[in-house]
Amino acid sequence: MKTKSSKSFVDDFMNYVKSKDPMQFEFHQAVKEVVETLAGYLLANPRYLHARILERMVEPERMIQFRVPWADDRGNIHINRGYRIEMNSAIGPYKGGLRFHPTVNQSILKFLAFEQVLKNSLTSLPMGGGKGGSDFDPKGKTDNEVMRFCQSFMSELFRHIGQYTDVPAGDIGVGGREIGFLFGQYKRLRNEFTGILTGKGIEWGGSLIRPEATGYGAVYFAEEMLKTRNDSIKGKVVAISGSGNVAQFAAEKVIELGGRVVTLSDSSGSIYDPGGIDTEKLAFVKELKNIHRGRIKEYAEKYNVQYLGKQRPWSIKCDAALPCATENEINGEEARMLTKNGCFVVAEGANMPSNYDAEHHFLDSKILYGPGKAANAGGVAVSGLEMTQNSMRLAWSREEVDSKLHSIMVNIHKMCVQFGQDTNGYTNYVKGANIAGFVKVANSMMAQGLV
Repeated sequence: MKTKSSKSFVDDFMNYVKSKDPMQFEFHQAVKEVVETLAGYLLANPRYLHARILERMVEPERMIQFRVPWADDRGNIHINRGYRIEMNSAIGPYKGGLRFHPTVNQSILKFLAFEQVLKNSLTSLPMGGGKGGSDFDPKGKTDNEVMRFCQSFMSELFRHIGQYTDVPAGDIGVGGREIGFLFGQYKRLRNEFTGILTGKGIEWGGSLIRPEATGYGAVYFAEEMLKTRNDSIKGKVVAISGSGNVAQFAAEKVIELGGRVVTLSDSSGSIYDPGGIDTEKLAFVKELKNIHRGRIKEYAEKYNVQYLGKQRPWSIKCDAALPCATENEINGEEARMLTKNGCFVVAEGANMPSNYDAEHHFLDSKILYGPGKAANAGGVAVSGLEMTQNSMRLAWSREEVDSKLHSIMVNIHKMCVQFGQDTNGYTNYVKGANIAGFVKVANSMMAQGLV
């Protein structure tokens, strides 16, 4: 591909991607963010262009789509779609979560799988990238209905995965309950007990710290960014979105490090607790969300704090923001509101939660901005550690796993600084994460030939 400048390179490449997959907007967004930061590096290192590494990386090695029929408790038959995107295996077996949510489609899963390739590379663990899931919605379903769906889903997926091939994990809509049902069906079909899924129960091959890992890791990354300015989380007012697994444990770690968490949210709205969500209040959130599967509005009613119906928490004044809900949950206007209100640290606990305008505003504002592929890599890092424990037939202590997680996040931060620090001293963590993740995968692909 002939190019005259970084901009023309990006334009040409995005036209190429869009011509092949014209309606996959989330995938386009993820690719553009990466290509914009890689352009200068690629033009300075033309061996990657000659090998057409980027064109190969945006094309999945394999895409699987299948039907998932299941019966509800009344005997009615439902049909959902199941997917697995096996994106890149240059540095290890495909690794990435399964998402059960009505919005799941090929575009979203391809964006997630593409991001996963670079994220997994940053962990320095031997894991390729993949993603999968279904447009099935577990909300409002009974345990038996979820079990029947998971069994039907795995009855097809089991043909395509394996501990040396593809090791899925959980994601939105896929927690410990779903992983248990999926694992049980895989074991039944293959007649073997292997580390085929991560996020398993502690009693049957899971790893300590796995539920906490993504949230903890995002806070560890934020702490490392703050250290570059001789600062820390202690004393900071922190806005967190979401109220699921990632948000809960991000809040837990912020509280432990002396920060003050003032918001949480769900799809219905947000709560604002200016006094701070302490350990006791967080325990209520965990019971509300994990056991009763209630709405965050119940927190506002119990503790008599403000509830922002149908609003995200980004209008709240804070020092740090941890978006831990879903993709594109911060738009340009909300990003400008955050920085105007004094926010100078953003560490993404979700995948691509800042849209294109928001990301560029954060970078233009020179705040500490940790993109998801770096800041939320803690989850897949501990998934990789779970795979290691399964292969070795042993279990590490909570302290051992947490120490390894912390070390991995510190190392990811170092790589981002190495590849992302500008001449003026500002670290563009987006650029650093993309280049650092790309180089390892690209060199591996070139070493393995045209595969």
